[in-house]
Amino acid sequence: MSDYIRTRQDGGLLEVVIDRPKANAIDLATSRALGLIFRDFRDDPTLRVAIVSGAGEKFFCAGWDLKAAASGDAVDGDYGVGGFGGLQELRDLNKPVICAVNGICCGGGLEIALSTDLILAAEHATFALPEIRSGTVADAASIKLPKRIPYHIAMDMLLTGRWLDVHEAHRWGFVNEILPADRLMERAWELARLLASGPPLVYAAIKEIVREAEGSTFQTAMNKITKRQFATVDRLYSSEDQLEGARAFAEKRSPVWKGE
Repeated sequence: MSDYIRTRQDGGLLEVVIDRPKANAIDLATSRALGLIFRDFRDDPTLRVAIVSGAGEKFFCAGWDLKAAASGDAVDGDYGVGGFGGLQELRDLNKPVICAVNGICCGGGLEIALSTDLILAAEHATFALPEIRSGTVADAASIKLPKRIPYHIAMDMLLTGRWLDVHEAHRWGFVNEILPADRLMERAWELARLLASGPPLVYAAIKEIVREAEGSTFQTAMNKITKRQFATVDRLYSSEDQLEGARAFAEKRSPVWKGE
C-alpha cells in the first residue's frame, strides 16, 4: 500500500512499522495507506492484536510532514478512512492496539500513540506537542490528552510545546511501561501474544463500552450495557465464548476462545 509502511503478520498479530526517513513523518498518502491497513485489520476476523511502531532508533513519528504541507499537502486534506495516521477516526475498531514508541514521539505522532490502547516506550523516548510553535493546533491531542492526564499538565504541553522525557510521561500515566531499547519490540510482541490468547469478544465489548461511555453519564452507559444496546455486548452475551468461559471455570481448565 505504501513504500513507507512495513507490515508483518504472525498468527493473529499484525505489526505496522512507519518507515519514512528521516523522521517517520506522515503525509497524506502515508496517512491514507495507514487507514487502509488498520481498516483491514479491523475487518479481518483472523487478526486479533496490532502493534504500531516506527523504523530506526531515533523517531517513532514526528507527526504531520510540514515539508509536504509546504509543497502542497493541505493541512485539512483527505487523511483517509481512519483520519490522520489511520487510527484517530477509524470507527468500530474493537481490537487491542499496542504502540511501541522507539524514540521521538511528537505532534501527530503523539496523537497516534494516544489513539492506541497500551503504550510501551524505550528509555530514550521523548514526547511533545510542538504545534504551538508552527502556528497550528494539535486538534486530536487537545480533545484526548486532558482526559488522559492531569488537566494542567496537558495544558502545559499544549500551550508551551515543552518536551517530556519518558519518565515524566510514565509518571503522568500515558506510558504503560519503560523498556531498554533492545527490549521494546520483544516486549510489545510478548504483550500482543498475551492479548491474542484472550477472549476477542470481551475485548470488543470493553473497547466499545469505554469509547461510547466517554460521552455519556455513568447510568446511561450502564443502562445500555444491561439492555444489551451495545452491539458488541449483545454479541458477547449470545456467544459460545460466553458459555465456554463458564464451562472452563467449572472444569478448572483454560478456556478455548473462538470469537463466536
